Amino acid sequence: MTVPKNALKKWEKVREFALGMPGAVEEFPWGESVAKVNRKVFVFLGTDDGGYPLGVTVKLRDEETHAHALTCPGAEPAGYGLGKSGWVRVPLEEKGAPGAELLCDWVEESYRVIAPKRLIAELEAR
Repeated sequence: MTVPKNALKKWEKVREFALGMPGAVEEFPWGESVAKVNRKVFVFLGTDDGGYPLGVTVKLRDEETHAHALTCPGAEPAGYGLGKSGWVRVPLEEKGAPGAELLCDWVEESYRVIAPKRLIAELEAR
């Protein structure tokens, strides 16, 4: 299965943005890419090999932002019970999927929910 070029470009921008956050590292639990801070996942990036539909999963605590993310085509509360804690999976291949800039905003919000205060302060100092 081939990943559409525009979805892959968005995914690459989001991944680069996430890994640019203070203290962020990439790991591959369960065979998929995740960005972690302080050993905790703040964004699930999935895989870019076309084996699964390309998407990102972020934790959104702000009710308005969470509700907005769920209005995106194909978006849904994350599986494995994570949706109950505010995690939302947003597919990138759907027509009308959000752009990279909005996705990066959501990644930053997810980061701020997970990251320790000292790293959030470092982010704000940039």
